[in-house]
Amino acid sequence: MPMTDNQGSFLNRISIRRNQVTSMDHEQELEDLELFQKHVAERFLDLVPNDSSSTTDSPAKDQSPLFSISWYRRLLDVFLCCEAEFKALVLIGRDPVQFSKPPLDRLVPDILDRSIKSLDICNAVTHGLELVRHWQKLAQIAVTAFEHKPMGDGQVRRAKKALNTLLTSMMLDDKENNYHAKVAERTWSFGRRSGAAGNNAANNKDRTNGTFRSMSWSVAKSWSASKQIQAMASTLVAPRGGEPTGLALPIYAMSTTFVFVMWGLVAAIPCQERTGLLTHFTTPRNLNWGQSMIALQEKVAEEWKKKEKKGTAGVLDELQKMEKVAQNLVDFAENYQYPADEEKTEEVMVHVAEMSEICRRMENGLVPLQQQIREVFHRIVRSRAEVLDVLDQIGKMSTPVPY
Repeated sequence: MPMTDNQGSFLNRISIRRNQVTSMDHEQELEDLELFQKHVAERFLDLVPNDSSSTTDSPAKDQSPLFSISWYRRLLDVFLCCEAEFKALVLIGRDPVQFSKPPLDRLVPDILDRSIKSLDICNAVTHGLELVRHWQKLAQIAVTAFEHKPMGDGQVRRAKKALNTLLTSMMLDDKENNYHAKVAERTWSFGRRSGAAGNNAANNKDRTNGTFRSMSWSVAKSWSASKQIQAMASTLVAPRGGEPTGLALPIYAMSTTFVFVMWGLVAAIPCQERTGLLTHFTTPRNLNWGQSMIALQEKVAEEWKKKEKKGTAGVLDELQKMEKVAQNLVDFAENYQYPADEEKTEEVMVHVAEMSEICRRMENGLVPLQQQIREVFHRIVRSRAEVLDVLDQIGKMSTPVPY
């Protein structure tokens, strides 16, 4: 994860200040809260594409087409940067007693629950990307066959078979597809129930020696990515003006970031049961990061409505283009007769070149994207373990010492 300059200075300042003083100055803490929210606003505003970057394949510098692999890599960078600053602000060096008082006694278990749901989604998205890589390989088979010189019946039949398999897989229902037989056997590391987030005894079951142990059960057919997102969004409640501590604001900002990032991933990448996925969730405009979040959310929802078809293959930019080009190539193969007309051959080679470029972008971007999702997964795990440590400290302080 590339660390931005403002992130580095922000983390260093908090670390130095908390090492120097035991009790934090109230005014300084308010300044840190404002700075964190400002960074959240700036990062999400930077993700809103210009018109040129959302409609062309050659975006301006530091811009990426919406829903493209490169855009999602930037989105995950934003999440990782926000998460690092959030932990430095809310958790590091803070008196555990604060987490036992309202509203943190309610908000901390809530964000722990949201983190569990995010881990499930990270797993689902990782498996979805494996399916996308499989599609990319099928497309590459077709490209190699069409590029063979001279092009003959055998090459066209091979390309047609690969493309038909690709298109059929893309159009399968989420449940029917199930990411093929191998993925049907996948196991998940975490459960979907985390009501014990605030219970110390139950929390200890979630971890061993500071790390989470795998629960290792098979995926239920009834699990739904869209319902998981709905559950995360339904508990988003903006802080009230009378909240006794300013920490409610950064927790709400980070909770909203959790929901937005996971929502964006599910929208673009094949996941089990995406039908009925939210296209909007409420974000207050009066917060200084709310405007940028709303602007990006509206842009994503607008593009989603244009591209989404039955909630199957997802709206990843490369997948949308791959499906369109694949259909053009199948149409050519259906009517192919050897020797092919020179004009038709030139026309189809334009589509082949376009498919080759799509495969190249996917080849270069999918593995790094999977690595980032794994980093997000492990970052959430580590941060959750640290919060549980704090809750354990609170539990020990509140337990009476036996005579």
